[in-house]
Amino acid sequence: MRPMTKKNKIAAVAMSAALVAVGGGAAYAYWSTNGSGTGNAAASSGTKDVVLHTSFAADIAPGETRAVTYTADNPNTSSTVVGSLTPSVVTSDPTNCLASWFTVDASNTPTTVLANTTGTTVGTGTLTFKDTATNQDACKSATITVNVSSK
Repeated sequence: MRPMTKKNKIAAVAMSAALVAVGGGAAYAYWSTNGSGTGNAAASSGTKDVVLHTSFAADIAPGETRAVTYTADNPNTSSTVVGSLTPSVVTSDPTNCLASWFTVDASNTPTTVLANTTGTTVGTGTLTFKDTATNQDACKSATITVNVSSK
């Protein structure tokens, strides 16, 4: 290797300074700009109704009560809340086995029913077959149905 001369040393220092200057300037170079934009997508329509169910033990007779359980199925892709329950009674022989001989209630707090789930308990209640002075034989073997809706 040859020894560096004074002229080569000056050239090397000058070249190093030039590279630092060019490189240093590049390190701080940037573009400045402004911008804006938007994005959108449709929300779920949630068009499928939540299906409510009731269940209670069979063979109710005058003067007896049955515990009622209310459950919900949510076929939607998002969770929903089932609010206050409103139950009612119908019978398979409404002319002779009167719905007014029955009372039904529902106790619940607003319950979140997760997306795509079935059988979530949303409340409880009591079905009562009132014992009246009227002959209630028409209700023997009748089908007693508890319907329920929610707000």
